[in-house]
Amino acid sequence: MKHRSWQVQAIHRIEADFNRSADTHLIPLPLPAYPQVHLYLKDESSHPTGSLKHRLARSLFLYALCNGWLHEGSTVVEASSGSTAVSEAYFARLLGLRFVAVMPRSTSPEKVAAIEFYGGRCHLVQRGDQVYGESERLARECGGHYMDQFTYAERATDWRSNNNIAESIYAQMAREPHPLPAWIVCGCGTGGTTATIGRFIRYRGHPSRVCATDPENSVFFDAYASGNHGLRLDASSLIEGIGRPRVERSFVPGVIDAMLRVPDAASLGAIHYLETVLARRCGGSTGTNLIGALHLARRMHDAGEQGSIVAILCDGGERYAHSYYNAQWLAAQGFDATAATAVRRTAELGDALAWQVAEARRGEGANRSGLAAPG
Repeated sequence: MKHRSWQVQAIHRIEADFNRSADTHLIPLPLPAYPQVHLYLKDESSHPTGSLKHRLARSLFLYALCNGWLHEGSTVVEASSGSTAVSEAYFARLLGLRFVAVMPRSTSPEKVAAIEFYGGRCHLVQRGDQVYGESERLARECGGHYMDQFTYAERATDWRSNNNIAESIYAQMAREPHPLPAWIVCGCGTGGTTATIGRFIRYRGHPSRVCATDPENSVFFDAYASGNHGLRLDASSLIEGIGRPRVERSFVPGVIDAMLRVPDAASLGAIHYLETVLARRCGGSTGTNLIGALHLARRMHDAGEQGSIVAILCDGGERYAHSYYNAQWLAAQGFDATAATAVRRTAELGDALAWQVAEARRGEGANRSGLAAPG
């Protein structure tokens, strides 16, 4: 009963923390080139830990507690590319638990510092595909609990209600000119957010569609387009927070209506364009989502369609000062500073995107990548 009492108190602390937090903002982003398409950014950077992953971390802790997996004095271990670990470190500190984050050595130093700020310890590995086995080993050796976001993300969140991200979006869109979005655009890291949004849409009977974006050096797009979920890559995504070297268990392709592969140069150009129109910096995955939204907006415009699109603003850019906003790093990656201008010309003048965005759509046969979309 002592364990049960601690778990009840831990759940109460998490719920109290949630009660102290306001909802995240929905920001309209004008697209002068497509006046009949209204674009909104769901700003998840305003969570206490600064990213979309705050929702996931809260859900994972509640799921583990309600399953009896966490106890007073537990050590929590997580495999992460950074943002989830920051948020989990926050909740571990809230509950007085030790936390270890297993992350690629390429993870931004700002994320490492944030994890350590919340009392977590960072265990760095050389490659992104090594985080899984190393997390299991560390949890086993210390008698801790491996949180395993890549397995449990899609099932830990209540997709029917409880102010999940989808319910929040639709509530905030209620008074807009087009309250039911034509598309909701979201990247895939675990696949948990697309699963929540897609399931909620179907549960409520909304006509909206889900578009998942994927960066270079990630298997999600090819797996979705080909139906082969055994694909593997010996590489890591340049866009932190999304893209994986393997198809994660939380990836649910059946709730995704279309998927786009976005070049990294386009994602980086998009966040530098956003800095000029929002007067703030965003992370790279937000740029990937913006390119996806622009691709869809131009297609809707060309088809004479009116409507709205919601894209996820995943996190702020302060965690990427050493990389995405560092001139030397950008030059080393071969990033062309004119990329932001190219994005601006698409959003404001209606020019075609300067990069080819590969697309796969469910049930529509061949697609622009040359792969067969799943039926």
